Amino acid sequence: MKRAQENKIFDLRVHNLRDWTRDKHHVVDDAPFGGGQGMVMKPEPIFAAVEELRADIQKTLNAQRSTPNVQPSKIENQKSKIILMSPAGRRFDQKMATQLSRESHLIIICGHYEGIDHRVVEQLVDLEVSIGDYVLTNGAIAAVVLVDAIVRLVPGVLGHEQSAAEDSFSGGLLEAPHYTRPAEFRGWKVPEILLSGNHAEIAAWRQEQAMKRTRQNRPDLWNG
Repeated sequence: MKRAQENKIFDLRVHNLRDWTRDKHHVVDDAPFGGGQGMVMKPEPIFAAVEELRADIQKTLNAQRSTPNVQPSKIENQKSKIILMSPAGRRFDQKMATQLSRESHLIIICGHYEGIDHRVVEQLVDLEVSIGDYVLTNGAIAAVVLVDAIVRLVPGVLGHEQSAAEDSFSGGLLEAPHYTRPAEFRGWKVPEILLSGNHAEIAAWRQEQAMKRTRQNRPDLWNG
């Protein structure tokens, strides 16, 4: 990801919500109406931050489109997509990562504390995303997972473009086992088929192993 940023393949920026507060203590949370434990993130700084960032990136995209001799972008959506990391969101998977990798600009809101004022969800957010059925201390951890999974699918980020296409989940199955040198280690040998040089038979073996691995480790995927 560092190399991809240095090569200007993508741009990642981290923003502090406190920069969009107006009180002297830069408060971003408050007690929930109706009582209950914990604190809730306030809507004002979130709306202010997203609206400013969205306006800034739209100016940049418009400028790029009007620049002479610049190839039209292949990105499907030229508008910012607003994502909220939340345990209540849609579960993140490879299909969603692929779809999001085609967006021009993502603004990711990291939930924190007990939750976030629901008016943000109702009026601002395009997509709520969960990385799994568990709860973290804050959404920044989940956002790192989201960003990494998406960015590696952007053309030019990985050393070999086919790497992402052969990943687990990309074809509905888990990835087949991999082996490297030495051909024998502590008496354990690499499957003979991988040393045969017969690419058709190797491809068939890998498909069979991917199916076997999926049946054993992820029956939910196999049944689906």
